[in-house]
Amino acid sequence: MTSPEQSELSPSSVWPWVVMAVAGLVTFVAAMSVSPDAVQGQLSRIMYVHVPAAWLAYLAFGITMFGSAMYLWKKSLKWDRLAHSSAEIGVFFTGLAIALGMTWAKPTWGVWWTWDARLTLTAIMFFVYLGYLALRRTTDNLEVRAKRASILGVVAIIQVPLVHFSVVWWRSLHQAPTIIRPEGPDMDTSMVVTLLIAVASFTVMYVAMMIKRMELAHLEDEITIEEQSHQGPAAGDAVVAPDLAGGV
Repeated sequence: MTSPEQSELSPSSVWPWVVMAVAGLVTFVAAMSVSPDAVQGQLSRIMYVHVPAAWLAYLAFGITMFGSAMYLWKKSLKWDRLAHSSAEIGVFFTGLAIALGMTWAKPTWGVWWTWDARLTLTAIMFFVYLGYLALRRTTDNLEVRAKRASILGVVAIIQVPLVHFSVVWWRSLHQAPTIIRPEGPDMDTSMVVTLLIAVASFTVMYVAMMIKRMELAHLEDEITIEEQSHQGPAAGDAVVAPDLAGGV
């Protein structure tokens, strides 16, 4: 039987989930309250999740680079856990941004996918960080794993500016920047405010997700260390040859 103390979640275990739910609700309410775009109509509401998801991908992979660089410097596994946790979240939001972008592209461009510079580079970034996560599974040695992943985590960050500035450097079907421009935002003020609220809410959501994922990463490392330090007999050592001295 599980005691009430064991079954009850502590406040530290609950509050990140509450924060995530509230941040998602704030984004939903803000996105549904603003007026639709004059040209794209209700379809434009995808923007209030698509753009924050892309922003979180940039943020998450930036933190992965930071954590990776800190591990290579300090050799402390806490930095590797930071990089790993952020990379997982970044991959999720990159996939979400791609899926929403395809949903937006179909009625706008008439196709689900085209080999546009922004789309192609985003897809490459998605698979590179999937490779980062796969690389971590090639060994159970925590130090070796952390070193290999940290090198890739530092190098892979070059993709973030490539993705972001691709619509400026190359001809693109994708919409050019509409918020951060020298001449100012090319959007209605209410839409800009709503988008900024969504970005802020998603950033808060990222922090809460990182707290929970870091807790899990710490537990995973502890389990791995415990398993590797266990000095029990190997499976073959437990097999004893039969005594045939007395005959059959």
